[in-house]
Amino acid sequence: MGQLEGRVAVITGGARGQGRSHAITLAAEGADIVLCDISEAIGSVPYPLSSEDDLAQTVKLVEETGRRCVAVQADVRSRAAMGGLAERAIAEFGRIDILLANAGIASGAAVAEMDEQMWQDMIDVNLTGVFHSFRAVLPHMIERGWGRIVATSSIVGRMGAANSGHYAAAKWGVIGLVKSLAHEVIPHGITVNAVLPAGVRTDMIMNPAMYSAMVPDIENPTLEDVEAMFAAGPPNGDLIVPQEVSQAILLLVGESGRHFNGEAITISGGMSAGTT
Repeated sequence: MGQLEGRVAVITGGARGQGRSHAITLAAEGADIVLCDISEAIGSVPYPLSSEDDLAQTVKLVEETGRRCVAVQADVRSRAAMGGLAERAIAEFGRIDILLANAGIASGAAVAEMDEQMWQDMIDVNLTGVFHSFRAVLPHMIERGWGRIVATSSIVGRMGAANSGHYAAAKWGVIGLVKSLAHEVIPHGITVNAVLPAGVRTDMIMNPAMYSAMVPDIENPTLEDVEAMFAAGPPNGDLIVPQEVSQAILLLVGESGRHFNGEAITISGGMSAGTT
């Protein structure tokens, strides 16, 4: 019997990358899964977002663990869509125990050159989308007197990065939102935490547009250039694989995570050593 036997987890941004890894990891420990992803383009995002086929593949991988999985095409920028996702989870499984507010996008531009739409898309998805996800599940969790919530932030939220002011602002905002909500729901048996990974080996950063944003001094940089940049940092500073983040989340959402509340857990291979 897994440590999440009988639990139900809602995961945003679950079609691929970290979300897919989290879904498989939690399912392997006994949780049934409800996924959502936008599965359509956002104009300021310079790489292809997930597809309906990606969502279907995640469902297949979860079901191979022996657990049930429901997938919904939904946009975290819409509070109504997130409310509908929560309603679907409760209708299918009768409960929501875990929320992973994981959906996110990346793009790159200097603040002096960034257009308003790029800024707004980033805030709408990476910060307001987390709020909408929280808001959708909280009444149910409060009524039941138990819940585990984890939001995906980023080490960039603490450190900042060139060409990433909008991303850093959104991810810093997630930390503040997590810490504030943790104070509010302590009496209701709910914990709220954030994970802050450095670069994770997913489609979000493994594409030419993001290589250029991360290594702006090289013309047409490649994955090898990005990996060399990370390798030049601290030991163990290479790109993280999604499963490493999933293992941290598993700790936070299980019974052994009950003393983690309002935390911002960094997974950065030493990049965070110089931050508070």
